[in-house]
Amino acid sequence: MTTMPGSNAYDAIAEGYAAENETSLMNAYYERPAMLELAGDVTGRRVLDAGCGSGALFAELRARGAVVTGVDASAGMLEVARRRLGADADLRVADLACPLPFPDDTFDDVIASLVLHYLEDWGPALAELRRVLRPGGRLLVSVEHPLAITLMQHKAGESPAYFGTRNRVEEWTMGGQTSRLSFWDRPLHAMTEAFTTAGFRIGVVSEPPYAPEARELFPEEFREISGPRFLGLLFFVLEAG
Repeated sequence: MTTMPGSNAYDAIAEGYAAENETSLMNAYYERPAMLELAGDVTGRRVLDAGCGSGALFAELRARGAVVTGVDASAGMLEVARRRLGADADLRVADLACPLPFPDDTFDDVIASLVLHYLEDWGPALAELRRVLRPGGRLLVSVEHPLAITLMQHKAGESPAYFGTRNRVEEWTMGGQTSRLSFWDRPLHAMTEAFTTAGFRIGVVSEPPYAPEARELFPEEFREISGPRFLGLLFFVLEAG
C-alpha cells in the first residue's frame, strides 16, 4: 500500500510499515488472504503486483507458481521488498499515475492491492492497467470501503460526506518515523463507473470474511464484533474487455 504522487511519504516509514504489514489484522489476516482467495490458482500466470510495497503479496503469489512483476512508486519500499524477494525478483520503480514500462497485453492478471485510493483520478491508471492486460485478463482490486470511511468520520465528530471525491490526509508513525499520507475517498458508484469507463467488466464485488484465526490473535479488536465479517475493505474482480 503505497502512495503514487510523492513516493517519499512511504520512503520515510518503509521499514516500520513492512514490519506492521507482516502481522497486522488488516493486512495479514484480512486483505492478503482475501486477495489470494479471489486470485485462485495462479500457477504459470503472468501477474503484475501494482503497488507491491514491501513484497508480502508478491512472495505469496510467487510461492503459488505465478510469474510476478512488482512495481511501486516508493524506492524505499522496493529496497525492503528486494531484501525479502532476492536479487532476481522483477521489481521496478513506477508510478501508477504515469505510463507503465510494459508492452500491451503483457500480463494475465494485475493486482492493485490497497493502492487506488491514493489516486485522485483513477482514469489514467485504469487505462494503463487495461493496456498491459491481455484481453480477458483480470484486474483484482482492494480499496478502503467507502461506507467504513463515512462511519469513521461520523464517530470522529466530522461531517460525513459519502458522495463526491474528497481528499483525506492522515499522519502515520511507524518504526519511529512519521509521514503524512494523502487518500482520495469516493463512493461506490464512482468506483464502478471508473472501471466500466476504462473497459472492464465487473465480475465480483466482495466484502470478505477475515481469517478464522484472527479472532483469537486480536481479541481486543473483536470485542464488539460478533460475526465473521467487519466493515473494512471492498474487493473487485474485473475482466479486461
